[in-house]
Amino acid sequence: MTHRKRFFTSESVTEGHPDKLADQISDAVPDAVLSQDPGGRVACETLLKGNRVIVAGEISTAAMIDHEEVVRRTLLRVGYDDAEAGIDGRHCEITSLFDGQSREIEEMVKPGGAGDQGLMFGYACRETDTLMPLPIHLAHRLAEHLAEVRRQGLLPYLRPDGKSQVTVEYLDGKPRHVSTVVVSAQHEPGIDPARLEAEIRRNVVEAVIPPELLTRDTDYRINRRGPFTQGGPAADCGLTGRKIVVDTYGGYARHGGGAFSGKAPSKVGRPAAYLARYIAKTIGAAVPAGRAEVQLAYVIGDTWPVSVRLDTFGTAKTDSAKLEKLIPEFWDLSPAGIIAYLDLRRPIFEATAAYGHFGRECPEFTWERNGRSQELHPSSLE
Repeated sequence: MTHRKRFFTSESVTEGHPDKLADQISDAVPDAVLSQDPGGRVACETLLKGNRVIVAGEISTAAMIDHEEVVRRTLLRVGYDDAEAGIDGRHCEITSLFDGQSREIEEMVKPGGAGDQGLMFGYACRETDTLMPLPIHLAHRLAEHLAEVRRQGLLPYLRPDGKSQVTVEYLDGKPRHVSTVVVSAQHEPGIDPARLEAEIRRNVVEAVIPPELLTRDTDYRINRRGPFTQGGPAADCGLTGRKIVVDTYGGYARHGGGAFSGKAPSKVGRPAAYLARYIAKTIGAAVPAGRAEVQLAYVIGDTWPVSVRLDTFGTAKTDSAKLEKLIPEFWDLSPAGIIAYLDLRRPIFEATAAYGHFGRECPEFTWERNGRSQELHPSSLE
Protein backbone atom coordinates (compact mmCIF):
# COMPACT_ATOMS: atom_id res chain seq x y z
CA MET A 1 0.00 0.00 0.00
CA THR A 2 1.34 3.43 -0.97
CA HIS A 3 1.08 6.07 1.76
CA ARG A 4 0.55 9.68 0.80
CA LYS A 5 2.85 12.16 2.52
CA ARG A 6 2.07 15.87 2.42
CA PHE A 7 3.16 19.01 4.26
CA PHE A 8 1.19 22.03 5.41
CA THR A 9 2.53 25.27 6.86
CA SER A 10 0.83 28.02 8.87
CA GLU A 11 2.19 31.17 10.46
CA SER A 12 1.33 33.45 13.36
CA VAL A 13 2.70 36.71 14.73
CA THR A 14 3.07 38.18 18.21
CA GLU A 15 0.94 40.98 19.59
CA GLY A 16 3.89 43.31 18.93
CA HIS A 17 3.92 42.73 15.18
CA PRO A 18 2.96 46.07 13.54
CA ASP A 19 -0.07 44.64 11.71
CA LYS A 20 -1.30 43.03 14.92
CA LEU A 21 -0.75 46.30 16.77
CA ALA A 22 -3.06 47.90 14.21
CA ASP A 23 -5.66 45.17 14.72
CA GLN A 24 -5.56 45.55 18.50
CA ILE A 25 -5.94 49.32 18.36
CA SER A 26 -8.79 48.96 15.86
CA ASP A 27 -10.53 46.52 18.21
CA ALA A 28 -9.86 48.65 21.30
CA VAL A 29 -11.96 51.41 19.73
CA PRO A 30 -15.24 49.42 19.39
CA ASP A 31 -14.59 47.99 22.85
CA ALA A 32 -14.42 51.52 24.24
CA VAL A 33 -17.69 52.38 22.47
CA LEU A 34 -19.50 49.19 23.50
CA SER A 35 -18.47 49.63 27.13
CA GLN A 36 -20.63 52.78 27.16
CA ASP A 37 -23.09 52.13 24.35
CA PRO A 38 -23.88 48.47 23.51
CA GLY A 39 -25.74 49.63 20.40
CA GLY A 40 -22.84 51.69 19.06
CA ARG A 41 -21.76 51.12 15.46
CA VAL A 42 -18.06 51.25 14.67
CA ALA A 43 -15.74 50.65 11.72
CA CYS A 44 -12.16 51.55 12.65
CA GLU A 45 -8.92 51.28 10.67
CA THR A 46 -5.41 51.89 12.03
CA LEU A 47 -2.13 52.76 10.32
CA LEU A 48 1.20 52.78 12.17
CA LYS A 49 4.55 53.94 10.83
CA GLY A 50 7.55 55.17 12.75
CA ASN A 51 6.37 57.03 15.83
CA ARG A 52 2.98 57.94 14.35
CA VAL A 53 -0.47 56.33 14.58
CA ILE A 54 -3.49 57.21 12.45
CA VAL A 55 -6.94 55.91 13.43
CA ALA A 56 -9.86 56.55 11.11
CA GLY A 57 -13.33 55.33 10.25
CA GLU A 58 -16.98 55.74 11.11
CA ILE A 59 -18.53 55.81 14.57
CA SER A 60 -22.21 56.31 15.37
CA THR A 61 -22.69 56.47 19.14
CA ALA A 62 -23.55 58.70 22.07
CA ALA A 63 -20.45 57.43 23.89
CA MET A 64 -17.63 59.86 24.61
CA ILE A 65 -14.35 58.25 23.57
CA ASP A 66 -10.80 59.54 24.04
CA HIS A 67 -9.21 57.94 20.99
CA GLU A 68 -5.72 59.08 21.95
CA GLU A 69 -5.99 57.39 25.34
CA VAL A 70 -7.22 54.17 23.71
CA VAL A 71 -4.24 54.13 21.33
CA ARG A 72 -1.64 54.84 24.01
CA ARG A 73 -3.07 52.30 26.43
CA THR A 74 -2.94 49.58 23.77
CA LEU A 75 0.64 50.34 22.75
CA LEU A 76 1.85 50.36 26.34
CA ARG A 77 -0.02 47.15 27.20
CA VAL A 78 1.80 45.36 24.39
CA GLY A 79 5.16 46.69 25.61
CA TYR A 80 5.95 49.57 23.28
CA ASP A 81 7.23 52.24 25.66
CA ASP A 82 10.48 53.05 23.86
CA ALA A 83 10.96 54.39 20.33
CA GLU A 84 14.08 52.24 19.95
CA ALA A 85 11.93 49.12 20.39
CA GLY A 86 9.56 50.22 17.63
CA ILE A 87 7.28 52.98 18.92
CA ASP A 88 6.85 54.97 22.13
CA GLY A 89 3.26 54.72 23.32
CA ARG A 90 3.71 57.65 25.70
CA HIS A 91 4.97 60.19 23.20
CA CYS A 92 4.01 59.01 19.71
CA GLU A 93 2.01 61.27 17.40
CA ILE A 94 -1.65 60.28 17.06
CA THR A 95 -4.09 61.46 14.39
CA SER A 96 -7.81 60.67 14.71
CA LEU A 97 -10.10 60.87 11.68
CA PHE A 98 -13.68 59.76 12.41
CA ASP A 99 -17.13 60.73 11.25
CA GLY A 100 -20.58 59.15 11.53
CA GLN A 101 -21.86 56.15 9.67
CA SER A 102 -23.43 56.80 6.27
CA ARG A 103 -27.11 57.65 6.64
CA GLU A 104 -28.00 55.20 3.87
CA ILE A 105 -26.19 52.33 5.59
CA GLU A 106 -27.62 53.35 8.95
CA GLU A 107 -31.17 53.11 7.61
CA MET A 108 -30.51 49.53 6.50
CA VAL A 109 -28.75 48.43 9.69
CA LYS A 110 -31.15 49.90 12.25
CA PRO A 111 -34.05 47.56 11.35
CA GLY A 112 -31.68 44.59 11.74
CA GLY A 113 -30.27 44.26 8.24
CA ALA A 114 -26.72 43.23 7.42
CA GLY A 115 -24.25 46.11 7.59
CA ASP A 116 -22.46 44.93 4.46
CA GLN A 117 -22.40 42.22 1.85
CA GLY A 118 -19.94 39.37 2.15
CA LEU A 119 -19.26 35.69 2.65
CA MET A 120 -18.00 34.11 5.84
CA PHE A 121 -16.56 30.70 6.63
CA GLY A 122 -16.36 28.62 9.77
CA TYR A 123 -14.26 25.48 10.11
CA ALA A 124 -13.57 22.71 12.62
CA CYS A 125 -11.52 19.52 12.52
CA ARG A 126 -10.40 16.89 15.00
CA GLU A 127 -6.65 17.45 14.71
CA THR A 128 -6.52 19.24 18.09
CA ASP A 129 -8.60 19.48 21.26
CA THR A 130 -9.63 22.98 20.17
CA LEU A 131 -10.92 21.58 16.84
CA MET A 132 -8.39 23.68 14.94
CA PRO A 133 -5.88 22.56 12.30
CA LEU A 134 -2.63 21.57 13.95
CA PRO A 135 -0.27 23.91 12.03
CA ILE A 136 -2.08 27.15 12.95
CA HIS A 137 -2.76 25.92 16.48
CA LEU A 138 0.96 25.37 17.11
CA ALA A 139 2.00 28.58 15.34
CA HIS A 140 -0.36 30.60 17.57
CA ARG A 141 0.83 28.94 20.74
CA LEU A 142 4.47 29.60 19.82
CA ALA A 143 3.84 33.30 19.16
CA GLU A 144 1.74 33.57 22.31
CA HIS A 145 4.40 31.92 24.46
CA LEU A 146 7.14 34.03 22.90
CA ALA A 147 5.31 37.11 24.21
CA GLU A 148 4.68 35.44 27.56
CA VAL A 149 8.34 34.69 28.32
CA ARG A 150 9.12 38.32 27.46
CA ARG A 151 6.46 39.70 29.80
CA GLN A 152 7.45 37.32 32.60
CA GLY A 153 11.08 38.37 32.31
CA LEU A 154 12.22 34.82 31.57
CA LEU A 155 13.92 36.10 28.41
CA PRO A 156 14.18 39.81 29.33
CA TYR A 157 16.17 40.77 26.24
CA LEU A 158 13.21 40.08 23.93
CA ARG A 159 11.24 42.92 22.37
CA PRO A 160 7.56 42.83 21.36
CA ASP A 161 7.80 42.04 17.63
CA GLY A 162 7.99 38.45 16.45
CA LYS A 163 6.70 35.73 14.14
CA SER A 164 6.31 31.97 14.13
CA GLN A 165 5.76 29.36 11.46
CA VAL A 166 5.11 25.63 11.71
CA THR A 167 5.22 22.96 9.02
CA VAL A 168 3.42 19.69 9.80
CA GLU A 169 3.94 16.46 7.91
CA TYR A 170 0.72 14.55 7.17
CA LEU A 171 0.53 10.89 6.32
CA ASP A 172 -2.70 9.75 4.66
CA GLY A 173 -4.37 12.98 5.80
CA LYS A 174 -3.39 12.67 9.47
CA PRO A 175 -0.75 14.83 11.19
CA ARG A 176 2.37 12.84 11.89
CA HIS A 177 5.02 15.22 13.20
CA VAL A 178 6.41 18.75 12.94
CA SER A 179 9.01 18.97 10.22
CA THR A 180 10.01 22.64 10.52
CA VAL A 181 9.72 25.29 13.24
CA VAL A 182 10.46 28.93 12.45
CA VAL A 183 10.71 31.61 15.13
CA SER A 184 11.78 35.19 14.47
CA ALA A 185 12.09 37.11 17.73
CA GLN A 186 12.93 40.79 18.11
CA HIS A 187 15.63 41.35 20.73
CA GLU A 188 17.93 43.93 22.25
CA PRO A 189 21.27 44.62 20.55
CA GLY A 190 24.28 42.57 21.57
CA ILE A 191 22.56 39.25 22.26
CA ASP A 192 24.66 36.24 21.30
CA PRO A 193 22.84 34.39 18.46
CA ALA A 194 23.70 30.94 19.84
CA ARG A 195 22.31 31.88 23.24
CA LEU A 196 19.13 33.29 21.74
CA GLU A 197 18.56 30.18 19.62
CA ALA A 198 19.16 27.80 22.52
CA GLU A 199 16.97 29.72 24.96
CA ILE A 200 14.07 30.16 22.55
CA ARG A 201 14.23 26.50 21.58
CA ARG A 202 14.19 25.40 25.22
CA ASN A 203 11.80 27.98 26.71
CA VAL A 204 9.40 28.47 23.81
CA VAL A 205 9.48 25.70 21.21
CA GLU A 206 9.93 22.73 23.53
CA ALA A 207 7.55 24.26 26.08
CA VAL A 208 4.76 24.46 23.49
CA ILE A 209 5.10 21.63 20.98
CA PRO A 210 4.42 18.15 22.44
CA PRO A 211 7.62 16.06 22.37
CA GLU A 212 5.95 13.30 20.38
CA LEU A 213 5.55 15.73 17.48
CA LEU A 214 9.26 16.62 17.41
CA THR A 215 11.83 14.27 15.90
CA ARG A 216 15.56 14.23 15.38
CA ASP A 217 14.84 15.45 11.84
CA THR A 218 12.79 18.48 12.90
CA ASP A 219 14.39 21.58 11.40
CA TYR A 220 14.63 24.54 13.81
CA ARG A 221 15.08 27.94 12.19
CA ILE A 222 15.32 30.50 14.99
CA ASN A 223 16.37 33.99 13.89
CA ARG A 224 18.08 32.18 11.06
CA ARG A 225 18.98 35.31 9.12
CA GLY A 226 20.80 37.09 11.94
CA PRO A 227 20.02 39.94 14.37
CA PHE A 228 16.44 41.23 14.69
CA THR A 229 16.76 44.38 16.79
CA GLN A 230 14.70 46.78 14.68
CA GLY A 231 11.01 45.91 14.78
CA GLY A 232 7.51 47.23 15.26
CA PRO A 233 6.28 50.28 13.32
CA ALA A 234 9.81 51.70 13.22
CA ALA A 235 10.86 48.87 10.89
CA ASP A 236 7.62 48.06 9.09
CA CYS A 237 4.29 49.72 8.47
CA GLY A 238 1.32 48.29 10.36
CA LEU A 239 -2.20 48.23 8.95
CA THR A 240 -5.51 46.75 10.10
CA GLY A 241 -6.60 43.58 8.35
CA ARG A 242 -3.34 42.39 6.82
CA LYS A 243 -3.24 39.16 8.83
CA ILE A 244 -6.67 37.75 8.04
CA VAL A 245 -5.39 34.23 7.34
CA VAL A 246 -3.50 34.29 10.64
CA ASP A 247 -6.76 35.38 12.28
CA THR A 248 -8.70 32.35 11.03
CA TYR A 249 -7.39 28.90 10.04
CA GLY A 250 -3.89 29.52 8.77
CA GLY A 251 -4.84 28.83 5.17
CA TYR A 252 -6.07 25.32 5.99
CA ALA A 253 -9.70 26.28 5.30
CA ARG A 254 -11.38 28.86 3.10
CA HIS A 255 -11.53 32.52 4.07
CA GLY A 256 -14.20 34.97 3.00
CA GLY A 257 -11.67 37.75 2.48
CA GLY A 258 -12.90 40.31 5.01
CA ALA A 259 -11.01 41.40 8.12
CA PHE A 260 -12.66 41.23 11.54
CA SER A 261 -10.77 43.81 13.59
CA GLY A 262 -12.20 47.27 14.02
CA LYS A 263 -15.77 46.18 13.39
CA ALA A 264 -18.57 46.37 15.91
CA PRO A 265 -21.07 43.47 15.68
CA SER A 266 -23.43 45.44 13.39
CA LYS A 267 -20.93 44.63 10.62
CA VAL A 268 -22.18 41.16 9.76
CA GLY A 269 -18.82 39.85 8.57
CA ARG A 270 -17.56 39.42 12.09
CA PRO A 271 -20.54 37.86 13.92
CA ALA A 272 -21.42 35.60 10.97
CA ALA A 273 -17.86 34.21 10.84
CA TYR A 274 -18.04 33.56 14.58
CA LEU A 275 -21.37 31.75 14.28
CA ALA A 276 -20.12 29.74 11.30
CA ARG A 277 -17.22 28.53 13.44
CA TYR A 278 -19.62 27.66 16.25
CA ILE A 279 -21.90 25.71 13.90
CA ALA A 280 -18.92 23.81 12.49
CA LYS A 281 -17.84 22.88 16.03
CA THR A 282 -21.37 21.82 16.93
CA ILE A 283 -21.68 19.59 13.88
CA GLY A 284 -18.35 17.99 14.72
CA ALA A 285 -19.60 17.26 18.25
CA ALA A 286 -23.05 16.00 17.28
CA VAL A 287 -22.13 13.86 14.29
CA PRO A 288 -18.54 12.72 14.58
CA ALA A 289 -17.29 14.46 11.45
CA GLY A 290 -13.58 14.66 10.98
CA ARG A 291 -13.96 18.02 9.25
CA ALA A 292 -16.77 20.53 8.84
CA GLU A 293 -16.84 23.82 6.94
CA VAL A 294 -19.78 26.23 6.96
CA GLN A 295 -20.30 29.17 4.61
CA LEU A 296 -22.80 31.99 5.17
CA ALA A 297 -23.31 34.81 2.66
CA TYR A 298 -25.17 38.11 3.11
CA VAL A 299 -26.35 41.13 1.14
CA ILE A 300 -26.30 44.59 2.69
CA GLY A 301 -29.63 45.50 4.29
CA ASP A 302 -31.06 41.96 4.17
CA THR A 303 -31.97 40.16 7.37
CA TRP A 304 -31.29 36.60 6.16
CA PRO A 305 -28.34 35.05 4.34
CA VAL A 306 -28.61 34.52 0.60
CA SER A 307 -26.91 31.14 0.96
CA VAL A 308 -25.96 28.54 3.57
CA ARG A 309 -23.47 25.81 2.73
CA LEU A 310 -21.98 22.89 4.65
CA ASP A 311 -19.21 20.54 3.59
CA THR A 312 -18.00 17.66 5.77
CA PHE A 313 -15.64 16.38 3.07
CA GLY A 314 -17.09 12.88 3.26
CA THR A 315 -16.16 12.51 6.94
CA ALA A 316 -19.70 12.58 8.44
CA LYS A 317 -21.95 9.55 8.67
CA THR A 318 -24.94 11.77 7.89
CA ASP A 319 -25.27 13.30 4.43
CA SER A 320 -23.95 16.88 4.38
CA ALA A 321 -26.92 18.10 2.34
CA LYS A 322 -29.30 16.87 5.03
CA LEU A 323 -27.30 18.57 7.76
CA GLU A 324 -27.10 21.75 5.71
CA LYS A 325 -30.89 22.06 5.56
CA LEU A 326 -31.09 21.78 9.33
CA ILE A 327 -28.78 24.74 10.04
CA PRO A 328 -31.43 27.47 9.51
CA GLU A 329 -33.84 25.45 11.64
CA PHE A 330 -31.49 25.30 14.62
CA TRP A 331 -29.98 28.79 14.46
CA ASP A 332 -31.32 32.27 13.80
CA LEU A 333 -29.00 33.40 11.01
CA SER A 334 -30.19 37.00 10.93
CA PRO A 335 -27.58 39.58 12.00
CA ALA A 336 -29.66 40.51 15.05
CA GLY A 337 -30.19 36.84 15.92
CA ILE A 338 -26.47 36.07 15.73
CA ILE A 339 -25.55 39.07 17.88
CA ALA A 340 -28.07 38.05 20.53
CA TYR A 341 -27.17 34.36 20.45
CA LEU A 342 -23.44 35.00 20.87
CA ASP A 343 -23.93 38.00 23.18
CA LEU A 344 -21.66 40.21 21.09
CA ARG A 345 -22.64 43.69 22.26
CA ARG A 346 -19.87 43.58 24.86
CA PRO A 347 -16.32 44.99 24.93
CA ILE A 348 -14.60 41.69 24.17
CA PHE A 349 -12.93 42.29 20.84
CA GLU A 350 -9.45 43.57 21.68
CA ALA A 351 -8.72 40.15 23.18
CA THR A 352 -9.48 38.51 19.81
CA ALA A 353 -6.99 40.61 17.84
CA ALA A 354 -3.85 38.56 18.55
CA TYR A 355 -3.23 34.78 18.45
CA GLY A 356 -6.37 33.95 16.49
CA HIS A 357 -10.09 34.58 16.73
CA PHE A 358 -10.69 30.83 16.90
CA GLY A 359 -9.33 27.93 18.92
CA ARG A 360 -8.94 29.83 22.19
CA GLU A 361 -11.57 28.81 24.71
CA CYS A 362 -11.68 32.09 26.64
CA PRO A 363 -14.88 32.69 28.66
CA GLU A 364 -15.82 35.73 26.58
CA PHE A 365 -15.41 33.86 23.26
CA THR A 366 -18.95 32.52 23.13
CA TRP A 367 -18.44 31.09 19.64
CA GLU A 368 -15.76 28.79 21.05
CA ARG A 369 -18.08 27.04 23.46
CA ASN A 370 -18.10 23.33 22.80
CA GLY A 371 -20.84 22.54 20.31
CA ARG A 372 -23.89 21.60 22.35
CA SER A 373 -25.16 18.25 21.14
CA GLN A 374 -28.74 19.04 22.14
CA GLU A 375 -28.78 21.72 19.45
CA LEU A 376 -28.09 19.28 16.66
CA HIS A 377 -28.50 15.84 18.15
CA PRO A 378 -28.26 12.78 15.91
CA SER A 379 -31.83 11.86 16.91
CA SER A 380 -33.03 14.93 15.00
CA LEU A 381 -31.56 13.43 11.85
CA GLU A 382 -33.51 10.18 11.90
